[in-house]
Amino acid sequence: MKASKIEINGEKRIKVEFPYNHEIALLIKQIPGARWDQTMKAWHIPYGKASFDQLKTIFPEVEYPNKASEKNHEKSITVAPVPTVPNQNKPAKNVSVQVIGRKIILKLPKNALDTHFITSLRYSRWDGKQFCWVVPNYPGNIDLINDYFNERIYQMIVHEDFDVKTNADSQRKIKTNQLLIIKTITGRLRLIFGFNKELCYQIKSMPFNNWDGKNKWWTIPYSEKFLYEIKAKAQVQGLEILYEEEEIRKEDKVRRISRIDIPNYRSCPDEYLRKLRELRYTKNTIKTYPGMFEEFINYYNTMEIDQIGDKLIIAFLQYLVIDRQVSASYQNQSINAIKFYYERVLGGHRKFYFLDRPLKAFKLPNVLNVDEITDTIKLVENIKHKAIIMITYGGGLRLSEVINLKIKDIDSKRMQIFVRQAKGRKDRYTLLSKKVVPVLREYYKEYKPKEWLFEGVKGLQYSESSVYTIVKEAFKRAGITKKASTHTLRHCFGTHLLENGTDIRYIQMLMGHSNIKTTEIYTHMTTKGFDKIENPLDKLEI
Repeated sequence: MKASKIEINGEKRIKVEFPYNHEIALLIKQIPGARWDQTMKAWHIPYGKASFDQLKTIFPEVEYPNKASEKNHEKSITVAPVPTVPNQNKPAKNVSVQVIGRKIILKLPKNALDTHFITSLRYSRWDGKQFCWVVPNYPGNIDLINDYFNERIYQMIVHEDFDVKTNADSQRKIKTNQLLIIKTITGRLRLIFGFNKELCYQIKSMPFNNWDGKNKWWTIPYSEKFLYEIKAKAQVQGLEILYEEEEIRKEDKVRRISRIDIPNYRSCPDEYLRKLRELRYTKNTIKTYPGMFEEFINYYNTMEIDQIGDKLIIAFLQYLVIDRQVSASYQNQSINAIKFYYERVLGGHRKFYFLDRPLKAFKLPNVLNVDEITDTIKLVENIKHKAIIMITYGGGLRLSEVINLKIKDIDSKRMQIFVRQAKGRKDRYTLLSKKVVPVLREYYKEYKPKEWLFEGVKGLQYSESSVYTIVKEAFKRAGITKKASTHTLRHCFGTHLLENGTDIRYIQMLMGHSNIKTTEIYTHMTTKGFDKIENPLDKLEI
C-alpha cells in the first residue's frame, strides 16, 4: 500500500494505492471524508495529519517515499506520487476451487469479506483438518462463487470421479458423468450422481421423491415407468447409466418381511399426461397435477379409478384439510387436479363437490421505498449482480423472465426489453432504463455472454437460485429488514410507476397482467395522496 499527495479541484488530498481488496476498501471507508475516484481508480482521503495518522493506525505497513521522515507525516506525503505499476490494481490470484461430486472445496487466504460471502451460501462449513471451506454443490452455487471471486481464481478443477457410499458398508468411486441406479430391497430406486440440474428437476417432478442429505442421494418409488423416464433423461444429459439391484443379506431377511413398503402403488395414467400436453398446460401445471392426482388414486389404491365416486372424493378432500392440514392453495390445486381427470380426460360433465373452497386471503406484498432501492443498488459491487437487480426493478420482471432474457431481447435504440413467452405463454415489451444501459455494456465487456443475457459457468443459463441469493444478499447489505425477495422488485416497479402518475392501464401492459384487478393491488400500497389526508386524532386537543 502506498500513500502520496495529490490535488483534486484545487483541494489537497492523500491518494491511497493498493491491490484490489474488498476488506481494505471497507476499512478505508471508515476514515471521515474518504472517497473513491473512478478516473484514477483509487481511494483518496483528506490531506492532513489527523487523516494520515488514522490511515497509519489502520494500515501500519503503508509505504510513503521518505521513511526517515516518518515522524513528520506532512513531509512524507508531499512527495510526488509514485509511478503507477502496471496491473497493480488487479486482484491477486489466490483462490482455488475444486468441484468434487456434490461438494465444492475452496482454498483461499483468510479474509473477513470472503468469509461473510461463503457463510451466506447455505450449509457451507469450515474444514479445520484440511484448512478449506466446503460448500454444497447446490444449483447456482458454482455460479455465485465464480462471479464473486472472478479474476482471483487461479485454478478451477472439476474432478472426474468422487467417493460415495452405496450402502452402510461399501464405498466406491463414481464418475461425474455416471448415474448409478440401485433398486433397493424396500422397493425404491436409489439414484447416485454428480450434480446435474436437469436430472434433479426430473426427480423432483416425481411423486414421493426424497433427498437423503446424510448419504447424498435421491430415492423414488420403483416402477418401470419411473425407471424408463430417469434413464431417458440421463441419456439426454450424456450420462453413463449403471444399474444394480440390492442383494438381500441374511441379517436383512427378517427386517424385510416386517418392513412396510408402498403397496400397489399406481402411477398417473398416461392419458392424463397426454391430455395436459394436448391442451398445452404450463410446465409448472404439468409437474404439479400428476403428483396430486397420484396422491388421490393411491389413497384408494384398492379401487379402480373410475369407481371412485363423489362421496369418496369429498372424503379425500376432507382428509387433506383436517388430517394433513394442507394450505388453501394446495387444497384448490388438488380439487383442480381431480376435476381435470373426470372432466377433461374422461370427457364427463362438470363436477361439483359440495365442499366449501377456502377463501383466498387478500394479502398485500411488501414494497420498498425509492431510497431503499437506491441503497440496495449502490452497495452492490459485482457488475453482473448490479445489472441483474437494476434490470429486474427497471423492467418489472419476474424471476423466470430475468434468467430467460437473451442478448437480442435488449433494444437500446427503442429503450425496450422484449419479454418472450412469459407467464401464460404471452410475449410483451417493457421499459429499458437509461441508467441500466451503461451498466449492461460494462457487464458485457467483462463477462462476454454468448446467448443468454446472464450466463453461468460454461455459458449455461443462469439459475433462479443464483438470482434469488444475489437479491437477498443485496437487501441484507442495505440493512433492509422487511421481508423482501426478487419478486419484491417487481412490486416496487408497479407501485412506483403508479406514484409517479402513470396510467394504470399502461402499468398493466408493462407488467403483463391479464386482468386489471391484478394491477389494482398497487393502489392499496401507494402512499400518493396520503399527505393530503388529515388524521382525526391530530384534531383532538389532547
